[in-house]
Amino acid sequence: MTILVTGGAGFIGSNLVQQIIGETTHQVVNVDKLTYAGNLSSLGSCLNHPNHTFIQADLCDPVVINSLFEKHKPDAVMHLAAESHVDRSIDGPGDFIHTNILGTYHLLQAALTHYRSLSPEKQSAFRFLHVSTDEVYGSLDADAPGFSETTPYSPHSPYSASKASSDHLARAWHDTYGLPVLVTNCSNNYGPYQFPEKLIPVVILKCLRGEPVPVYGKGENIRDWLYVGDHCTALRTVLEKGTPGETYNIGGNNEQTNLDLVKAICRILDDLRPGPKPYESLIAFVTDRPGHDLRYAIDPTKIRTHLGWEPRETFQTGFHKTIQWYLDNQEWWQHILDGSYQLQRIGLES
Repeated sequence: MTILVTGGAGFIGSNLVQQIIGETTHQVVNVDKLTYAGNLSSLGSCLNHPNHTFIQADLCDPVVINSLFEKHKPDAVMHLAAESHVDRSIDGPGDFIHTNILGTYHLLQAALTHYRSLSPEKQSAFRFLHVSTDEVYGSLDADAPGFSETTPYSPHSPYSASKASSDHLARAWHDTYGLPVLVTNCSNNYGPYQFPEKLIPVVILKCLRGEPVPVYGKGENIRDWLYVGDHCTALRTVLEKGTPGETYNIGGNNEQTNLDLVKAICRILDDLRPGPKPYESLIAFVTDRPGHDLRYAIDPTKIRTHLGWEPRETFQTGFHKTIQWYLDNQEWWQHILDGSYQLQRIGLES
């Protein structure tokens, strides 16, 4: 297969590309705009692998995106490109509307044109996988059942609203035009190569530098944490076995309050890299973000029973691997903190 992956230099995308290249003989056409969150070093040795082609492009440029389909003739699309940081969406929602909604629209249109050019045999095998988030469902009460694929949408932030819009577009292109679309909604990811603005790397790096570790409100918000490698395996499973027109929720079976999570990370760091005092002493509560959803949780029954996928990593194994990775890869995150990683984009554009 030739798979077009969008956002393949981002956190989840780079892990997905590495997994595909490492475990299959598929060709990967990796399209990424290289915004602040895109990082070519996250691709490791895959960047120059013969089965990997990287293209810096904006999904909102229909001429370029159509030309990519014409040149590479992908057998599948895995659409991960998105602006995804809630705080940034509150401060500047325009980029989220532009990328998450308009970008998805242009990609769907290009994929549909390509799909219509295929032979009936290739059309039957073609898939468009749209990757989304559990945040589109809104907030759960503490004792409510997890989000299912039929939970009504109720987004509360510009980020989640833009992702909800893109989900509706993807389903509409299936229902109206017959494009074989699959949609996934996942819980919070963690793992290697996560940009250090998200909670897990923020906590790790603050601890390592002896800085206050910020926790919103009282730390009572609950999230279901999914190891990124498990998520990538689930995405590949949906692409290969899923039914077009269906949605599959992907969760980690791993609910934690933010405060409990931060304390657990501190304790693991105490074991792996002891400091002059317990890292928990660095926790500092800060003003809660506007519209902060209380709880997200995924009911993964459908993907487990229909497609046979379950997460492999437990809370302990996944977070131990993640923290050890950040300890072992200081050069990767240091280049982000000092801004030098952005020179990759200048090099491509020169």
